[in-house]
Amino acid sequence: MKLSQFLVLNAVVSLVYGIGELLMPTTILSIYGITQGPGEQLLVQFFGVALIGIGLLAWFARNVAAAEAQRAIVLAYLISNAIGIVVSVLGTTSGVMSAVGWSAVLIYLVLTLGYAYFQFMKKPGAA
Repeated sequence: MKLSQFLVLNAVVSLVYGIGELLMPTTILSIYGITQGPGEQLLVQFFGVALIGIGLLAWFARNVAAAEAQRAIVLAYLISNAIGIVVSVLGTTSGVMSAVGWSAVLIYLVLTLGYAYFQFMKKPGAA
């Protein structure tokens, strides 16, 4: 898989979840078994806004040819998704999220492994 294709995958996942969280926070909270209140709904919407930003960056960066820019994008996504694994595992194992929380772990894991591949295995500029 090329980096450009992986960025499109990241963009689609991020934008779908981000738009869903922005427009349907109570639905998202209930799917993940998280206590619902105005504060939780607002935080989910803020997270949705962040995911939309992540998705847009991935989409707009999909055709970046400069090796230095590619390395910066890949490293930032690698680190943030690895942190996402930790947070989602803790949220699921602590009972804050239902077993559906493992889907978040899986998404972060796939993205982390993909970006690790592009960070450590693929040469810069080989988009």
